Amino acid sequence: MAQSLESFIDSLDPSTLPRIMQIQSGIYFQGSVYEMHGHECCLATGEVIKVIGFKISKVKAESCENIENNNFRTTVELPLDYPGFFKVLADPCPYTSVSDIIKSVQIGHNRLGHPHFWSNMDIQVKDIFIKEGEHIVLNSLAEADGEQYVNCTVTREGQNKTVRLPLAHEGTFYECEDDQFYTLKEIMEWKIPKYRRRVVKLAKTLAAWEPNPYNEYLQSDLSLVPVYEIQAVMKLRKDIVHIPSNLDVEVVDVTELYDVNSFVQPLSLIDVFKRPDEDFPLLAEIIEYPDHQHIYNSLKAGRVIVIHEKHFAKTTIASENRSDLNKKHFLIPKSYKGRFKRRPREFPTVYDLELAIKSNEHLHVIATKPFESDYAEFSSVCIGDQFLVHQCQSIEVSCEGDKRIVEALACEKIVEKDYKQVLLPTYMEGSFVEVIHDKKQYNISDICKHFSLPFNVKVSVRDLSINDNLAALPSLRIEEEIADPCLLVSLLDSSSECFRIPVQRVNMSIQVLQEPAINVPCSTPKTIVEEISEDLYYMMRRYENSTLHPPPRPPKKPQSPVTPTTLRLFPPPPKPPRNSPTEIPRTKAKSQMHIPDIATKPENILHSVTITEHVKERTDHSAPETDMMLLKATSLAVDFENLDLSDKHDYEYIDENTVEDLRKQLNENEHQNKKNCKIKRENH
Repeated sequence: MAQSLESFIDSLDPSTLPRIMQIQSGIYFQGSVYEMHGHECCLATGEVIKVIGFKISKVKAESCENIENNNFRTTVELPLDYPGFFKVLADPCPYTSVSDIIKSVQIGHNRLGHPHFWSNMDIQVKDIFIKEGEHIVLNSLAEADGEQYVNCTVTREGQNKTVRLPLAHEGTFYECEDDQFYTLKEIMEWKIPKYRRRVVKLAKTLAAWEPNPYNEYLQSDLSLVPVYEIQAVMKLRKDIVHIPSNLDVEVVDVTELYDVNSFVQPLSLIDVFKRPDEDFPLLAEIIEYPDHQHIYNSLKAGRVIVIHEKHFAKTTIASENRSDLNKKHFLIPKSYKGRFKRRPREFPTVYDLELAIKSNEHLHVIATKPFESDYAEFSSVCIGDQFLVHQCQSIEVSCEGDKRIVEALACEKIVEKDYKQVLLPTYMEGSFVEVIHDKKQYNISDICKHFSLPFNVKVSVRDLSINDNLAALPSLRIEEEIADPCLLVSLLDSSSECFRIPVQRVNMSIQVLQEPAINVPCSTPKTIVEEISEDLYYMMRRYENSTLHPPPRPPKKPQSPVTPTTLRLFPPPPKPPRNSPTEIPRTKAKSQMHIPDIATKPENILHSVTITEHVKERTDHSAPETDMMLLKATSLAVDFENLDLSDKHDYEYIDENTVEDLRKQLNENEHQNKKNCKIKRENH
């Protein structure tokens, strides 16, 4: 039966591809296919086309108010990269079985591919019991003993319980309310159910996009309709053609009447990666390769390649460590031969310190923000206080006779030449900068293995085998290690050129010529440090790091005020390492501390912290006017970023006596400023 091209694609199950369709009533000019702006836009009646894939190219949005009131429907086309966030409204129509859900929604490997449902009745299947109203998270499909299941997670009493539901189980299921916000592209890729409407509501449009030409259409709930771009192969053409799904043509499915193998069979890299291991190596010809992917410039359409194997390559996500928004982001492979030295890390909360010491690190930090404790069990913190961080423990605190258990971090506070045992609550909104005593050089594998991420470094030895663009960066933040699905590929006529190609970021189509391929040797793949866009960076971080736990909430504060502690500008310096780079011994030897020359080289300061800025919140409410004048007069920029002892070219050592002299000079300046403030106050 003939149907419109749009309805044909809407009802098409991607798992049944490829499909062959025939044009029943078409639009055309001269010839069977008319190409305009890179897309096939006119098709002839009787044309036979093999559909090998389709993707969403744009979105049509209709106001739900007009649909409900049967008014004239106002439709607007939204770009997939619309700069805003939308809230997905739960579908009010129930699903009648688990199989009905699976046919409609998408289940994937990341957080967006785990839909939530609930049942209006208790579910009892064999030893599985799910209560009415409990959230059921669909994770993946499985098959056991000839029966298909869906692996689910049910959260009960704070614990995640894994259960299996057979696809044949019938019931009444509803979509759960979703409190997350999504981009339009994410909704189109993961949240559009088959045969159902998806209704969304605009939550926020980025302020940078003004004026907004779509603003008048986005005031009410919107029903989204995707417009697809069909990837197809013609009978007498070797390349892939792209057909918009909203063409006014009628088609009929004739897959059963034609031999699918009689067409060219292009495959994407993802299709090749899904093949079993025994299919490799493969001999293939490149059919389509976008010109903008210049990293692999030897791979061009028409060239014959050998695909040796598939594997998951360990890759590290890293970013340029700078405070502004114009950061560069990189993917560093494990084959990178450069070496790194540590740079100081910043910890915005005590909770971040707890996460860092889980890798058995010994941390030495300096506080850059004051904190006044409301509980006697916890220590207050002044700017410049230094701590040796140990382990987390549970502490019982009292508040107006009510006792609570609070997680706290056991530390040693360095006071003069002594070490005082103190506790810092994990909810503390402090700020700390790491003091580096480690002068070793590490490769990228050592960092990911022995240290908790994120981790601040800089390149100390560049990789001479490549044009190392990491060496020019003053500081780099190693953020996350991911498993990147890749294909190992070499050129048939130049086996020395071997590449590790990521299948999820390289859009390339090939045609398999021979399987398995002849035994072609494979050389070591080239090391490529890939610079990625900001959008791709956030997508990769979002999908990989799907479970982010916020720091704990503080307990209720007592009503009685606590006497504020005295603010000290500079604490005593730490003692130097003796035996190991991460151990701080307690000896009476002179300590050495890196103090940058900020007075003579202000342009070299990467990240300065001004004391006035850090105590502004505190002084705005508690300090008298004279104290504020004093703080402004004694503001001192401290280069915490350059407190690193690891580079022999950009620091100098000074002994403890010199530091004491500096402290005395600061104290004298403070007393003089107090006198000046007192004189001004008397004159006034």
